Amino acid sequence: MSHRPTRATQRVRLGRTDVEVTRLGLGTAPLGGWPEVTDPAVADATIQAAWDAGIRFFDTAPLYGHGLSETWLGQKLSKLPREEFTVATKVGRLLREVEPEEPSLFHGTPPVNPVYDFSYDGTIRSYDESLGRLGLDSVDVAHIHDPDDHYDDALEGSRRALLDLKTAGGIRAISAGMNQAEMLTRFARTGDFDCFLLAGRYTLLEQGALDNLLPECLDRGISVITGGVFNSGVLIDPDRQAYYNYADAAPEIVERARRIGAVCARHDVPVKAAALQFPLGHPAVASVLTGARTPAEVEENVALFDLPIPAALWLDLKAEHLLRDDAPVPEEI
Repeated sequence: MSHRPTRATQRVRLGRTDVEVTRLGLGTAPLGGWPEVTDPAVADATIQAAWDAGIRFFDTAPLYGHGLSETWLGQKLSKLPREEFTVATKVGRLLREVEPEEPSLFHGTPPVNPVYDFSYDGTIRSYDESLGRLGLDSVDVAHIHDPDDHYDDALEGSRRALLDLKTAGGIRAISAGMNQAEMLTRFARTGDFDCFLLAGRYTLLEQGALDNLLPECLDRGISVITGGVFNSGVLIDPDRQAYYNYADAAPEIVERARRIGAVCARHDVPVKAAALQFPLGHPAVASVLTGARTPAEVEENVALFDLPIPAALWLDLKAEHLLRDDAPVPEEI
């Protein structure tokens, strides 16, 4: 299927690698049964809708659905031309038949639970087991997943394992994926990372990553993939989905989200469109990941990603101190 070039389908390289991603990627955590059980047929149709829209970047993890997300994604991708798509998964959690270490966000999962393991051998096992679920011979990007309390193990174990996998051709880009910018900045300074997945920390609602992480990545040629651009939903509709960082949003967060929404409304721009497009203004940001549970959600995200947004909207957000003055904004399309 041929595609009219759009912002969503534009391809860019990750860091200094030859790995290409589309500007809009499909995050598959919702296909793992979050926030409710996933119908396999709907999961298949959702991935197909992304493919039909020209999306060629897919992100998954063992954690998502305790293996279900990788399985559903693999059943589709393994039938498609391998050279045409980029797939990322994560290391740092092994799936085992043990009691859960923490409550799961996912529903309808197999009888296994994630166990943290950032050791060298555990990382290699995680990679191999992901390939088995995906039905692929390799993945393009491997993220060290949420090593917040495991920095030393991630550095000495997972990072070394990923370096060896990259040398052997098992992966093409080394990354870490987190909901914080500080530790990613420390990883960046090792000089061993090609890209990062930053979730929820560079959005219309907060731009703290401008202080250290994004300049560091720009200086070092590291690409940033942004996720969580709706901040768990509070940006979309703070009166109905007042969740921030997967918990109830504080009143000041809700009020800020309302004010952002009011500015967008004055310009007849859905706040979801502004939230999706905002991160691309920064030159270090290569791609925006969005989760979707249905084909309709994929189609909506693609349409909003390409919706023209007037420069005046970003100016008004800055004038009302709802967006940092030093935040670069996307060019008009």
